[in-house]
Amino acid sequence: MAARVSNKVGLESDPQNFLLMHAMGPNVAGVIGSAIAAGVMLKYVLAM
Repeated sequence: MAARVSNKVGLESDPQNFLLMHAMGPNVAGVIGSAIAAGVMLKYVLAM
């Protein structure tokens, strides 16, 4: 969602901008980080 918003704002400023893939990087990194954190938490909870 945030990637689409930043792409839309960039297109309003300059119609030749293409920011969608640049903005997707942090989103994907957040998803990967969340998955790793969930795995670590599950490991510790199930080990109890």
